[in-house]
Amino acid sequence: MDTLSYVTVDVFTSTRFEGNPLAVISDARGLTDAAMQKIATEFNYSEVTFVLPPEDPENSARVRIFTPTMEIPFAGHPNVGTAYVLGQRTEIFGKPVGEKLRFEEKAGIVEVSLKRNNGRLEATAIRAPQPLVTGETIAEETIARCVTLEPGVIVSTVHAPVFASVGLNFAVAELSGLEALAAARPNLAGFQAAAGRQTTSGHDFSLFLYVRAPDDPWTIRARMFAPLDNVPEDPATGSASAALGAYLASLASEADMNVRITVEQGVEMGRRSVIALDVVKSGGTVTDVVISGSCVPVMRGEIILQD
Repeated sequence: MDTLSYVTVDVFTSTRFEGNPLAVISDARGLTDAAMQKIATEFNYSEVTFVLPPEDPENSARVRIFTPTMEIPFAGHPNVGTAYVLGQRTEIFGKPVGEKLRFEEKAGIVEVSLKRNNGRLEATAIRAPQPLVTGETIAEETIARCVTLEPGVIVSTVHAPVFASVGLNFAVAELSGLEALAAARPNLAGFQAAAGRQTTSGHDFSLFLYVRAPDDPWTIRARMFAPLDNVPEDPATGSASAALGAYLASLASEADMNVRITVEQGVEMGRRSVIALDVVKSGGTVTDVVISGSCVPVMRGEIILQD
C-alpha cells in the first residue's frame, strides 16, 4: 500500500501545542490538485503545504499552499513552517540545503533565511513576495457586523478599515482596546454580506483585527477571522501581519525607517503566537517586509494513498 509522509509543526512559537499548526507534505510529486485539496480539507488546519521540485533549478522548491477550501498564492506561517521542516534536511530534491532557500509560489518568489545557533535551526525568516497594495476602505458597520461588535469600538484615527496585501489580501481594522478585541465573535452572515460587496480580494473575505499597545505603537495584539474559508479563527497569520505592518509603516510620518514590529496573536484561543516583522521604508515607500518566527515539531506520520 502506497503512503505519503507528512510532518506537523507549530509555527510562531517555541512551545508545543501553541502557535499555528501546519502540516507539510515534503514530497508531493504525483499528487493531483484535487488530492492536495482533499488532504488539506482532511487535516482542517488553516493551511497545509505541498512541496514539489522547482521549475527553475536556481530555486529550492515549489511550494503550494492549500486552506481547507482552496489554494492560495502566499501565506506567512506556511512558509515559515515549511522552511523550518526543509531546513532540518541536508538536501532538497538532491540540492544541498544552505542558509538561504527560494520558494516558487503563485504570488512569486519567496526568499527564506535559516537562522541557526550552534548548528541547530532556531527560526526562519521569509521576505514578502509582493510590494504593499491597498484597496478600498470598508465601512465600520460592515466590520462590526462581521464580528458582532458595536461600530463605535472600531478606531479610524490612523486609518479607516481597509484592504491591504503583500501577497494575500486581508481586511484590516483597528479596535479601541483589548476588551473589544476579546469580545469579537465571527458572524457568518456578516462575512457573507461583506464578501458579496468586495471587489479587491483574491480569496474569501478575511478580517484582521488589531490593537496597538498604548506605550509602543509597534507592539500589536491581533486576531484573524476567516469563517468563509472554514477557518473560524487563525492563531497566527504572518501574511496579514506583514500587510498590516507594511501599511502602518507607510502611514508613519518618517520618510525613511527600519522598524521591528511584534504581533502577538492567538491568545484568546489558548494558542499564543509571536510574529516578528522587520519593515524597511525608503523615500516614503515601504521597500521590504521580512516575517520571522520560531517553530517546534509536533507530529509525523503517513497518509494512506488509494491503490
